[in-house]
Amino acid sequence: MVLLIVILLPLLLGTVLTSWVGRLQGGLYRAWTAICAGLVTLASLGLLLQQAPQVFAGQTLLEHMPWVPELGLNLSFRLDGLSLMFGLLITGIGLLIITYAHFYLSKNDSAAKFYSLMMLFMSAMLGIVLSDNLLVLLVFWELTSISSFLLVGYWGEKQDARTGARMALAVTGGGGLLMLAGFVLLGHMAGTYEISALSAHTTQIQQHALFVPMLLLILLGCFTKSAQFPFHFWLPDAMAAPTPVSAYLHSATMVKAGVFLLARLYPVFAGAALFEWLVTGTGLITVCFAALIAIFKHDLKGLLAYSTISHLGLIVFLIGLGSPLAALAAMFHVLNHATFKAALFMVAGIIDHETGSRDLRKLGGLYALMPWTATLAMVAAAGMAGIPLTGGFLSKEMFFTEALAVPTGVWQWGIGIAVTIAGLCSAAYSFRLIHDSFFNPALQANGLAELPNPKPHDPPWGMRLPVLVLVVLSLAVGLLPSLTFGPMVFLATAAMIGQPLPDYHIALWHGFNLPLLMSAVAVLGGAALYFGLNRGGRLHRLVSEDWFGPVRGKLLFDRLIDGLFRLAGLWTMRLENGSLQRYLAWFFGAALVAAVLPVIGVSLHAGNRVLVPATWPALALWLLLLGACAALLQGYRKYFRAVVLVGVVGLVTSLAFVGLSAPDLALTQLSVEIVSTAILLMGLALLPQSAPMESTRRRRVRDAVLALAGGAGIGWLAWLMLTRDHSSISWFFLQNSLPKGGGTNVVNVILVDFRGYDTFGEITVLAIAAIGVLALMDGFHTHRSTQDPAGRAWSFRSSPLLLRVSASIVLPLALVFSLYIFMRGHNMPGGGFIAGLITAVALVMQYMALGQQQAEYRLQAGDGRLFEKWIGFGLLIAGLTGLAAFIWGKAFLSSAHAHPHVPILGDIPLASAALFDLGVYLTVVGSTLLTLSVLGGASLESRQQHTGEAP
Repeated sequence: MVLLIVILLPLLLGTVLTSWVGRLQGGLYRAWTAICAGLVTLASLGLLLQQAPQVFAGQTLLEHMPWVPELGLNLSFRLDGLSLMFGLLITGIGLLIITYAHFYLSKNDSAAKFYSLMMLFMSAMLGIVLSDNLLVLLVFWELTSISSFLLVGYWGEKQDARTGARMALAVTGGGGLLMLAGFVLLGHMAGTYEISALSAHTTQIQQHALFVPMLLLILLGCFTKSAQFPFHFWLPDAMAAPTPVSAYLHSATMVKAGVFLLARLYPVFAGAALFEWLVTGTGLITVCFAALIAIFKHDLKGLLAYSTISHLGLIVFLIGLGSPLAALAAMFHVLNHATFKAALFMVAGIIDHETGSRDLRKLGGLYALMPWTATLAMVAAAGMAGIPLTGGFLSKEMFFTEALAVPTGVWQWGIGIAVTIAGLCSAAYSFRLIHDSFFNPALQANGLAELPNPKPHDPPWGMRLPVLVLVVLSLAVGLLPSLTFGPMVFLATAAMIGQPLPDYHIALWHGFNLPLLMSAVAVLGGAALYFGLNRGGRLHRLVSEDWFGPVRGKLLFDRLIDGLFRLAGLWTMRLENGSLQRYLAWFFGAALVAAVLPVIGVSLHAGNRVLVPATWPALALWLLLLGACAALLQGYRKYFRAVVLVGVVGLVTSLAFVGLSAPDLALTQLSVEIVSTAILLMGLALLPQSAPMESTRRRRVRDAVLALAGGAGIGWLAWLMLTRDHSSISWFFLQNSLPKGGGTNVVNVILVDFRGYDTFGEITVLAIAAIGVLALMDGFHTHRSTQDPAGRAWSFRSSPLLLRVSASIVLPLALVFSLYIFMRGHNMPGGGFIAGLITAVALVMQYMALGQQQAEYRLQAGDGRLFEKWIGFGLLIAGLTGLAAFIWGKAFLSSAHAHPHVPILGDIPLASAALFDLGVYLTVVGSTLLTLSVLGGASLESRQQHTGEAP
């Protein structure tokens, strides 16, 4: 359970603590919010480090908890070298970001909102890297899209934040939906959704007819998440997020989720030519394209965004090469990029925080004012440019080496030239970032007067320290790679490729060779390119977006979204005209088409089952049913008559259940009819007494055709089914009800045990419906007429004496009877649902006899608020009863039962299902009375003052 705890700590404890503490007033509580987030992150980090020795010893830690095994959905988690590396990256850099963010955010920024969302995102990322089930991984994958949407839109009052958040969610969330289809295909092809078991089916998967569409769908999900061309355009717009968000999500974690998934599924896809060509080609285009664009970005974070896209393309390119050493280089650069890029994003945040601007055309000369920040930025940028003595230099050397290891020929030289140009551009934008921010003499001459804050200085140590840690780490990796990242990288790579690595040593010096020459050309050429472009300030007048005109990814995306909205508006205007009749006609028409399509061309006929002759009581019920339906069809415009006739239909159904020896269902149906009729009549009291004639003859003909077709179709299908012999599963419930459920009433045991999940869902829906009625009508009032259409006066304050006396007698009897029905329900007809309905009927009579105010006064309901608590307690009791099964290692809502012997009384049957039934009882009563109270409160009577007598 350790891995599950690592994920749940930030999800449950972190979000709750930071949300609660952050809402308290005072600056001290803001600090405690950050401390709470840091302690939770430190706890997850500590748990991962605690397991690290076992992983370094070659073990793979697996945790497996069945959830829905029939669907292949299990809570499976795995900790190996790959997931350990990414887990430490997520929690380690997360801890630094939390510290940095406390000093970065202003007093007007909500600490509770920021840190709780960060905890949610951290949990989602940990879920991705630790999941060993494709379906569970997808849940966390989409959770990262949602949480990043909220974080990018943290400053929701800004238009660019809202736009960037929507774009990020649309692209990454859409890619996740495509990836869902790919996962389903992959699980179907392999026969399992467990990632650790997929590699055993590699040949079967790659030779399957669905391999190509499956691969394309999964790669689209990876490419959209990791901002690969042509899906890169969302990442620069996401820079509207606060800088701590950019430093965490868009450099070290979220954008590397696609990279992680490529690495995790590498054993399944490696060796497939299509995988290698697509991944290598996409990565190569991305690394070159984005590096070139980054040079011409004037916004600091925009430059870093495109550089991030470029470096992600570098990693994807290396993964696609399909060689063990290329995989090693990819994993090494994952760590190097996270260190120097997170540091640079935080430097950008410091500059913005101190000067009020990120525009490179306005900055310059900051070294004299911010020497600490400038020094840290230079070292981090050196890693990004691949300058010797930094970790970035080593991984760039490995990148060049593996790029040259492709098959010989024109293709090899083409790739070599392309990656050298990409390295050259990387050096160029690194030089620009440092020079334009800290040394540009042309801008320094302006005296920084154009900045919102013309007197910047180094930030407090709380903002400097996280950057310093990452910069020192980058230098340590460059000088001592084998003692820093080396062991972790080798471990992660071995887990990625599923086999031991060939003998390789990451060292500072590999001698004079072609990759070293390429690196020198890249650094020197990058410096020459930048200073050449910047001569006379020309670089500041160039806008890279203008190069691509109407084919820019963001512009195409905006046009696509606009087109979808126009299409949706067109269909909305055609279909949604406010006519309920049209909506119902479309609904039933579509249902008929959906039902007819599967049976077209299929020969269907009645079966040969021996039929039971109809009895006279059955014929009488059918005639009553036909008569009620005909009267309802004729007088549906009279609301009161329609409700009564619908009640007759329900009564006939109850009698049918009695005839079929189903007393539980009959009693439930009868109680539901009484309660629903009372509630419907209360609702209709707020409406006109009859409906106007609105349907034209044409509409009536259309509705009649739909009704006859639907009714005849359902009747025909019922006839086809009932005239055939079938094998029933009722024997299972009859045999297992007593030994496994502890009860002889099979219906009740099914409801609270075998199908308890369904019942829990049903009472939840009932509670949601009642709360929905409250939300829609709370505070709504209407004046009812004091006379009927014939002019006869109505008195709402008089209540018949006989009704009041009867209600006072019925209530205690009904409560005792409902208790009797509740207690006997597990072994004889009854149960919590029926008992709740009986109690509700008795209390409805109190409302009818006493009026709402007097009834709620005697119930001490507090204007109906008591009923909300009943609903809450009911759901809580039912839910806790289900969760209690986990303590004994059973599935949710598995019931326990026993028959302890008590002197005199004998054996007493006890079952935990009784507690679940109690939750059902409270929810049913609370939902019914809350609906009744809200509808009654909408009348004029509810606004009269209570006088202590019956209204």
